[in-house]
Amino acid sequence: MCGIVGYVGKQDATEVLMNGLARLEYRGYDSAGIAVFENETIKVAKSKGRLADLAEKMKQEGKPSGHAGIGHTRWATHGEPSDVNSHPHGGGTVTIVHNGIIENYKVLKDFLIKKGRVFESETDTEVVAQLLDYYYVENHGNPVEAIVKTLKDLEGSYALGVIFADFPDRVFALRKESPLIVGIGEGENFIASDVTAILQYTKKYYLLEAGEIAVLSKQGAAVYDLHYQKVQKELKIADWDVSEAEKGGYAHYMLKEIHEQPESIRKTITPRIENGLPNLEECGITPEKLLTFRKIHVVACGTAMHAGMVGKYVIEKLAKVSVNVDIASEFRYREPLVGEGDLVIIISQSGETADSLEALRLSKKLGAKTLAIVNAKGSSIARETDMLIYTHAGPEIAVASTKAYMVQIAVMYLFAFELALAKGQIDETECRRLTSVLQETPEKIAEILANKEKAQMIASELITADSLLYIGRGLDYALSMEGSLKLKEISYIHSESYAAGELKHGTISLITENMPVIAVATQRNLFEKTISNIKEVKARGAKVILVSRADYQPEKDVADMQFILPDEEDLLMPMTAVVPLQLIAYYTAVLKGTDVDKPRNLAKSVTVE
Repeated sequence: MCGIVGYVGKQDATEVLMNGLARLEYRGYDSAGIAVFENETIKVAKSKGRLADLAEKMKQEGKPSGHAGIGHTRWATHGEPSDVNSHPHGGGTVTIVHNGIIENYKVLKDFLIKKGRVFESETDTEVVAQLLDYYYVENHGNPVEAIVKTLKDLEGSYALGVIFADFPDRVFALRKESPLIVGIGEGENFIASDVTAILQYTKKYYLLEAGEIAVLSKQGAAVYDLHYQKVQKELKIADWDVSEAEKGGYAHYMLKEIHEQPESIRKTITPRIENGLPNLEECGITPEKLLTFRKIHVVACGTAMHAGMVGKYVIEKLAKVSVNVDIASEFRYREPLVGEGDLVIIISQSGETADSLEALRLSKKLGAKTLAIVNAKGSSIARETDMLIYTHAGPEIAVASTKAYMVQIAVMYLFAFELALAKGQIDETECRRLTSVLQETPEKIAEILANKEKAQMIASELITADSLLYIGRGLDYALSMEGSLKLKEISYIHSESYAAGELKHGTISLITENMPVIAVATQRNLFEKTISNIKEVKARGAKVILVSRADYQPEKDVADMQFILPDEEDLLMPMTAVVPLQLIAYYTAVLKGTDVDKPRNLAKSVTVE
């Protein structure tokens, strides 16, 4: 969601803030702005649109010049995207940037209006700025006292970067729910929504906990709790380089990240394999503990939920353990039947997804054990879960997830193998064989990536479509859900996935002449049934693109185009079969001229409900 940066040091603050915001563009935004101390006066520049629009505005109206300030990319929640509603927002001597939602802002706004306060924007953020200034004045210019009193009044999720006009050499920060870090440099210090924003300046950082207040100056960064006690923080070091967050010669981050998938798989699974068998003990998972789980719930959002769907099929087939897959936002509000003896697996790339985090907390409250599969170290979900598996995908900048999904399903396979072995549903020989096959998938993915021309040809057939359908059965259906999501979110073509066997129960009525249907058929025991469904849509005029394995060649009149996959174990076909679906989505978006890495209305990390 919204991105926050802050800086105090010797460098040009505007340049540092703009660089940091550029690194946070992947989070999704519709406006941007900065506030910089210029000759002890706070100068604000903000604009609806992209960072380029803000840069152009500063070029025409003057760029703030100073050595301390805060910056923001906004994803609108309260108030439409506009120059006025863009952050930063001010109130008296206070200027702030904010990520999150203030749930009781109307009550607070009414209170402040009665106190004579006048508001310029429609945002909940300006309410916080005005409230901070109200308490700042009431407490005779004590910024920390004003922050503490404001925190006690706020309900909701938030991360705040704050500057006070009377303290031109200070940047303040605080958080609840929404992520925020403090970057530690030499003679300069930073705040940011994530470490990506500051990697070009420092790899050292603190993780702010809920209710903590950071005070930054050139000399250092101090962190206090709500009782004004100084908090000793553990200094963390980012374990990846700024070059990993750059395009590296690729046209888009998404294409680069698709190509990084083989190495991401290796980095994720290799440390968790010992003597040819999965070993997740370092994640808090032992065979003895696995034996205690009677039922599994997978809870996630979007792409991560699709990874959970693949996991469901694999776990149930191998381990014979019942698995429910829930959308996190639904799980929270349906009074789920979860309790002692259950395992709830939370999957989240960012580890900050609001609905998933609340689902984790609810599961623990109900007595279940929790396992988190996340990519972001030190994230909220990672810190609160009982057991934790980090995926080692490295930074994923494109909003449309590719390599994060790939390592999520790789982890689900490892977990399923170890669970099945612990439950006695497979023996060591079979577990070793499956683990070995999993280790071979990076080479097969690399083989597909070396021959992308077919995906480009297929994409050229899709760009004029108004709507299309993905179909499959079993694991192929789980996979088609992800393929459909990738296409719609970056190409803006309406697309839906459907279980192939359900076509005749309604969806087949949508088939019109030359409507594209992408059929995924990789499972040996379901191939003929899927082909039968393909013939049904073909008979009604559909243009069929078949994604299938080399040893399955249908009759010539079944498919108009075919993407042939390397041979693979049926159970592991989702690892390779998703790659052409990613490439088809990517090249379709490129041919349509959309913003591939930053699709409209979408955010990388959804930190609000």
